Amino acid sequence: MSESSEAVAGSVAERFEELYGAAPDGVWAAPGRVNLIGEHTDYNDGFVMPFALPHTAVAAVSRRDDGVLRLHSADVDGPVAELTVDGLVPESDKRWTAYPAGVVWALREAGHTVTGADVHLASSVPAGAGLSSSAALEVVVALALNDLFGLGLRGWQLARLCQRAENVYVGAPVGIMDQTASACCEIGHALFLDTRDLSQRQIPFDLAAEGMRLLVVDTQVKHSHSEGEYGKRRAGCEKGAALLGVDALRDVPYEELDAALERLGDEEEVRRLVRHVVTEDERVERVVSLLESGDTRAIGPVLVEGHASLRDDFRVSCPELDLVVETAVTSGALGARMTGGGFGGSAIVLAEETDVPTITKAVEEAFAAAGFTAPRVFEAVPAAGARRVR
Repeated sequence: MSESSEAVAGSVAERFEELYGAAPDGVWAAPGRVNLIGEHTDYNDGFVMPFALPHTAVAAVSRRDDGVLRLHSADVDGPVAELTVDGLVPESDKRWTAYPAGVVWALREAGHTVTGADVHLASSVPAGAGLSSSAALEVVVALALNDLFGLGLRGWQLARLCQRAENVYVGAPVGIMDQTASACCEIGHALFLDTRDLSQRQIPFDLAAEGMRLLVVDTQVKHSHSEGEYGKRRAGCEKGAALLGVDALRDVPYEELDAALERLGDEEEVRRLVRHVVTEDERVERVVSLLESGDTRAIGPVLVEGHASLRDDFRVSCPELDLVVETAVTSGALGARMTGGGFGGSAIVLAEETDVPTITKAVEEAFAAAGFTAPRVFEAVPAAGARRVR
């Protein structure tokens, strides 16, 4: 951890002791993520390529053996929430506490002995920015409980359980990418993940060494994946797979896309969704090939292609995200695209280091001219995945 991260861990531990009257058994951290390429492919058994951010959810946790679960967040006003592990019921909680409570529920439902805990959380992952703040919250709690109760689960197994917590307990139909990225990413790498079997390859991704930077532009437009539009896209993809007679859209070969679209006939909405997913999987494989061959700058146009597909076929962009991409590219960026589920959130911008000030200024001025809320711009550097820090 960095010095600032150590300070965060210390302050979280101190606050835990104030709340619960004793020092925590330990402190853990799990990061948010940026997805370089591969959007809305994870719930279609496809390919994704995220990397972890330095921004983390940090949890101070102590084990309890009396069936009581106490939860507190530095980021939400309110007292300690007290629940019982036997009383956890899916979709019964619409507060932030559903995320950590859902993890406890998922672990217990899978047969793991979790008999309660005291938890204090603090997160620097921007909420609603498409950077997986909820997954970071889930994974940090899962890792802490895994360690404290000696469950022996690996990162990908924790990710699966966290996804189940969000799908079933919270009621949000998310894929597996966010939780796996938080649990499994490595510093200095992007994670090439096959979401069907969770096979992974860590791809070196050191832009600074090549004179480049990747910016995250948080549009400040908030979204919620548990609302209807995300679910509609997922249902449409499932309909497309059923009409094409495949288990998932990942099984439609890129080379046979035109024929598949022809078979869908007048199902125009489904045709658009299918076209995006199939071409997006191909873009992920193209980016992996380019990075492994050392042609990093060539991924820029692929990012722009991905944004156009998300905007026009999947229809999950918004005016603020489109403005970031258009302004960045016309101001000299190598490439840009929205990242995350869409309907708001963040965009990423790949740029030469020397062009960053010009691009940042252009985006900020474009937002001001359009009357949009000023965006938050920061550099994304591939960081470590979930870990114990104390």
